[in-house]
Amino acid sequence: MFVLGGLDALLFGASPTVYGVLFLPVCVLTALWVRKGDLVTAPVVVPIAFAVGLLPVAESGGGLAGRLMGLVTALATQAGWLYGGTLVAGVIVSVRKITLMRRQVARRRPPRA
Repeated sequence: MFVLGGLDALLFGASPTVYGVLFLPVCVLTALWVRKGDLVTAPVVVPIAFAVGLLPVAESGGGLAGRLMGLVTALATQAGWLYGGTLVAGVIVSVRKITLMRRQVARRRPPRA
């Protein structure tokens, strides 16, 4: 996300909307590519990645305080993208987990006579 944020800053003038649109496919790919044992981590990692990627996109004033204020403002104004991406990742991971649990139950059942 940091690389995408940097590309957004270079190519599109740090457009928060472009960053949000790019964030959604990353959420889907993260939820699909995460290992079976780590399914719970995808909805946790996605918001962290969103915040890290906002660093090059967020408008910043002077110094550390200005950059921090720009990041907080960007997080507040772009919360819809953040919530939407996290929801998408959560739904995909939940479906994957339910599917895995059903397969495990099916394997444990004795064959019918």
